[in-house]
Amino acid sequence: MKLVTYSVGDGEPRVGSLEGEEIRPLGSSAADMIEFIEVGGSPEPGEDVIALAEARLHAPIPRPPKLVAIGLNYSDHAEETGAPIPEKPVVFGKYSNSVVGPNEAILIPPITEQVDYEAELAVVIGKETRNVSASEALDHVFGYANANDVSARDLQFSEGGQWTRSKSIDTFCPIGPCIVTKDEVPDPQNLSIRAVLNGEVVQDGHTSKMIFPVAEIVSFLSTGMTLEPGDVIITGTPPGVGMARDPQLWMKPGDEVSIEIEGLGTLTNPVEAE
Repeated sequence: MKLVTYSVGDGEPRVGSLEGEEIRPLGSSAADMIEFIEVGGSPEPGEDVIALAEARLHAPIPRPPKLVAIGLNYSDHAEETGAPIPEKPVVFGKYSNSVVGPNEAILIPPITEQVDYEAELAVVIGKETRNVSASEALDHVFGYANANDVSARDLQFSEGGQWTRSKSIDTFCPIGPCIVTKDEVPDPQNLSIRAVLNGEVVQDGHTSKMIFPVAEIVSFLSTGMTLEPGDVIITGTPPGVGMARDPQLWMKPGDEVSIEIEGLGTLTNPVEAE
């Protein structure tokens, strides 16, 4: 099932099932996607379908309880940045203020001139998870989505080695267009993943190239950190980021960036000056 958070006109955001070019409202009393996940994701349909063109899609989880990111998780990306292959997952946080949905603008503030794209597979946690083994970790996943770990590189490398501020700027984490439930993604390590900037493919990778696969990441994070329903983990980016190109390639106002993941759809966002 492909689940979306959507609104029509001035209506409140609701949870629905995306079926081609239509949204089917779900007959659930859940107020939002997190509550929908907590109650077990009942697929019972509600009222008549709505044309996708008539609805506005929001980030599937507009404010995740936690938004955890993994850095340098593709060996060829680590190599292009000159970083050593990590022995353990490189973990950092992106705050929920950075989350926006499909077609919402990535806003570049005056404090940065080096804004980079990063195509990433997002993992949505489905139930409370602590000290779970890698062999059982995927049982705790609700579904998967596209994400763009937008990064202000000039801030990232000029503030003492911490990444959080440079990656948590407002609008710097588009997620969507939907959550695809795990039953439709039998193997998260068998997905092609691309970033397209202004019609040009700039990243073209495959999740099989992850150093730490999804199951290991969930297990690692759950050791000491309780993962909760609706938490989102973004799992690293393949090679081709703008920082590593010669000449370097930064997003700028007027650009359009899309993240494409096999079976999950396309997440597209315009880029504008704040």
